[in-house]
Amino acid sequence: MTREQVRLVRPSIVYQEAYMAFYQDWLQSGELMVPWVIAKDPSDFEGMIASLHRSEQGIDIPEGWVKDSTYWLVTETDKMVGAVNIRYELTDKLFNSGGHIGYGIRPDERRNHYGSQILELSLLKARELGITKVLVVCDAHNIASKKVILRNGGVQDHNYVEPDGNVVERFWINNVE
Repeated sequence: MTREQVRLVRPSIVYQEAYMAFYQDWLQSGELMVPWVIAKDPSDFEGMIASLHRSEQGIDIPEGWVKDSTYWLVTETDKMVGAVNIRYELTDKLFNSGGHIGYGIRPDERRNHYGSQILELSLLKARELGITKVLVVCDAHNIASKKVILRNGGVQDHNYVEPDGNVVERFWINNVE
């Protein structure tokens, strides 16, 4: 099977059908939705899109949160295969266990190199936003994500152990041309 070319798109009503299939696939998997933005209830799809766009503009951001941009990874046939959330700056929590870029690939599309592609494209978006030193993290047990980060130039920093004992591996990527 030939893998389709992919691109990052801003959340839009035109992708509602593709997004709902993406969302349902994730729900049926029973896995934690990553990045966090895909766990938002899409039943009011237009409202969800508006909320994502407000976050990008720094409007209605909850206390302790930062401005962020969300993009969806779609194929040539507009199948949604992933999502990414790019944070413009780091709070203490993001510095330890969130990073600048959080991404996820839908469960039924893993092992198709979409992880590497979404991170590569996200780094270009981050550079456009002026983020030249990017922190990307993954749980220590997520070997696939660690490989994706290393393939995209990640240099390992010290790990962070969350209060529940989960080990977060932290990587810096020099994001200049």
